[in-house]
Amino acid sequence: MKYVMLNGQLTETTKAAIPVMDHGFLYGMGLFETFRTYGGKPSLLSRHLQRLSEGCKDLGIPFRAEEHKLEMLIRELREANGLSDGYIRYTVSAGEEILGLPSADYREPSHLIFAKELPVLNEAWYIKGKPLQLLKTIRNTPEGLVRYKSLHYMNNILAKRELIQYKQAVESQAEGLMLTKEGHLAEGIVSNLFFIAKGVLYTPEISTGILPGITREVVLEAASDLGIPVVKGLFTTQHLSQADEIFMTSSIQELIPITALLGFPEGEVIQVQDGIMGPNTRRLLDLYRKKAGRDDVET
Repeated sequence: MKYVMLNGQLTETTKAAIPVMDHGFLYGMGLFETFRTYGGKPSLLSRHLQRLSEGCKDLGIPFRAEEHKLEMLIRELREANGLSDGYIRYTVSAGEEILGLPSADYREPSHLIFAKELPVLNEAWYIKGKPLQLLKTIRNTPEGLVRYKSLHYMNNILAKRELIQYKQAVESQAEGLMLTKEGHLAEGIVSNLFFIAKGVLYTPEISTGILPGITREVVLEAASDLGIPVVKGLFTTQHLSQADEIFMTSSIQELIPITALLGFPEGEVIQVQDGIMGPNTRRLLDLYRKKAGRDDVET
């Protein structure tokens, strides 16, 4: 990744910098969005910008969504880094302020865009899926009424540090699952959780402190379009271990089937859907891809 886009200017990565008094650095005051492109076009960009705009308003960070301008900057950045498609991260950091907690809104945030190669996920990955490792790291409660996609990612990093301690999880490229302090299902380290039982789609409710993911939102809409009943609620590992199908969602990986549960309880492995993607997950993935702008989906 040779170049980044810093405040609208193409900049060599090694030369890009923000001031030490930026509150994104000092206090984690800032938000980011990650998304991918399909055929060079950012996927679900308007939804990501809406979430970013709402979060910045809550945090007192001035922000105006300019979708067309952002698309142009992303295209310039992709081309500079030699990418036909890419993994995009757009960060808005609060900007410079006094050392101490501010009493007023911020004035000049920093805008930083990264573009890197997408992870290699061939179609076999979506058929065979990956395991899900139960973690001891608890999903922390959000700082506000809902969880922001903020620059404060310590909880997720601690969860990742725990995940890499499990040899089987590392070898199988498993995702990690965090629970709430009450023992309810929450979310993955970088993904939202869904499971299907007897034709009903279940997902933890927002009150568990999970990120209200964009892919999660679109999957819920896809389920409605397909006539699949949806229940949002408080669930336990027992519900998950009895599910017919399980999958995780993220803007980069789309819908990834979970085909084994690790550590339910510790040391036990539970196979899901005979180790392959389930039929309802397949239907939801296909419709999600159409909604997300992927043009190679069969109809």
